[in-house]
Amino acid sequence: MASIRKLDTGKYRAEIARQGKRLSKVFPTQKAAKEWASRQEYLILNADEVKSSETFGKVMTRYARERSVHKRGERWEAIRLEKIGRDPIAQKAIGELTASDFAEWRDKRLTEVAPASVIREMQLMSSVLNVAVKEWRLISANPISDISRPKKPVSRDRLPTDDELKRLAHSAGSDLTHATARAYHAFRFALETAMRAGEIAGLTRDRIDMENRVARLEHTKNGRPRDVPLSSEAVRLLKELPAADPVFGLSSRQLDVLWRKLRDRAKVDGLTFHDSRHAAITRLAKKLDVLALARMVGHTDLRMLMCYYNETAAELAKRLD
Repeated sequence: MASIRKLDTGKYRAEIARQGKRLSKVFPTQKAAKEWASRQEYLILNADEVKSSETFGKVMTRYARERSVHKRGERWEAIRLEKIGRDPIAQKAIGELTASDFAEWRDKRLTEVAPASVIREMQLMSSVLNVAVKEWRLISANPISDISRPKKPVSRDRLPTDDELKRLAHSAGSDLTHATARAYHAFRFALETAMRAGEIAGLTRDRIDMENRVARLEHTKNGRPRDVPLSSEAVRLLKELPAADPVFGLSSRQLDVLWRKLRDRAKVDGLTFHDSRHAAITRLAKKLDVLALARMVGHTDLRMLMCYYNETAAELAKRLD
């Protein structure tokens, strides 16, 4: 049976005890508590019926509507979930999905995209299924947890050469009133700071302290604010930019499109904007200790630095003498 009781805080706790299952949750209003309790009782008593009626596609849509909207990666999740929603696996009832279904999806997907993309999509689907298990009570277990994921690809070690930088500069031009020139300027700034493209595109003037040479990032990939120390070269690059706010005058999408165009025009193969982060961390590792480096680039797990740090064995040998 369900019981609703008012707490000293003014909120309401709903408690359910049905068929050996006990659930409890706190709500701001009595109405919300009663609605939740009724829904949970229905799910417990009609588990088989619920499982047969909810398709995986509908559950993914609900996840995008209720969960993805609260994340920084909302747009990516929404696009991915919509794409997966067009796959035959989305038409199956969530209660009937098995590990074999996801193994078949994984193997087919591996023929279409890189393993890293499959891993990310499997992680997203697993998040959906975990919520369906733990909070929505639509299924009793996550079937993806029973299958292996593709092996992670070897970390990239692509670094720009001096010749490539010259060709990129020529392709971009030097007039910073042009967006293409600012896109390459942003790449050079990334080489100095190890900042990501999105962080650079979102950098505003009120977040830059020129006197102390610090850029304050409020929105980062891991969701935590970060202060980035600026080299004298990074400061010089900022001072060269025409007045604009955000300082580079480019959205993340514009930066991505312009970078690809100028790179292809310069005939530089295989270099991504994000490779600037690899190059910057490799260079900064010669100047900063590992903890200072992790703080500057925003890594909470020191092992992640190994994905970006690309100093050669020959370079390390010189440092031994």
